[in-house]
Amino acid sequence: RQRGVLPLDGFHMSRSLARRLKSDRFHATLDVAFPDILEGCADRDDTWINATIRDLVLELHARGHAHAFGVWQGETLVGGMYGLTLGAAFFGESMFSRVTDGSKMALAWAVDHLRRTGFTLFDTQFLTPHLASLGAVEISRTEYHRLLRPAIEMPADIHAIPIEPDPQAVVQRMTQTS
Repeated sequence: RQRGVLPLDGFHMSRSLARRLKSDRFHATLDVAFPDILEGCADRDDTWINATIRDLVLELHARGHAHAFGVWQGETLVGGMYGLTLGAAFFGESMFSRVTDGSKMALAWAVDHLRRTGFTLFDTQFLTPHLASLGAVEISRTEYHRLLRPAIEMPADIHAIPIEPDPQAVVQRMTQTS
């Protein structure tokens, strides 16, 4: 009856997350090391990402429908998330963190990039306390369908521009709109 969404203009950038991003110790990538990000998402005691799901998601990635945002500290993958796209809708599937705020940094870069490439809906499926702290909300099924219908019919291209290399620019844009 309820659906979690992260309004692309409502991302909450905490001061500590902004400081961590501004530290210039991290950088983000889009669709680099997709299998490693998928594996990072599955690397937990209780996961729904089994071998069948993994194979299907890798096939969707090969077809251009699954995308991953990775956060790196030097050459080490420290956080990330992946999701599926359909039109201008992004359906977040899973995320992981190996350092403090790793998944939050991935979400910040993802929201910034999705906004800059024409996306209008970020579906989180469920509302968790973690997502709520970043600005995600629950909406009714009726409201969700009202947002979903035009989003899937609208074009958006996640690869229209490169991901922002400057974390300070991401922080500046994200704090101007939240």
